[in-house]
Amino acid sequence: MWYFSWILGLGLACAFSILNAMWLELSEADGKVRPDRRPER
Repeated sequence: MWYFSWILGLGLACAFSILNAMWLELSEADGKVRPDRRPER
């Protein structure tokens, strides 16, 4: 049943990346991210 742990790990990695992106967007909106840490647009 190696596929169960593989699917579970893949799902957790996707959830972590989505939550990380949401946190970054909220931090930028609040101005909590330092100006030198923001990506250039």
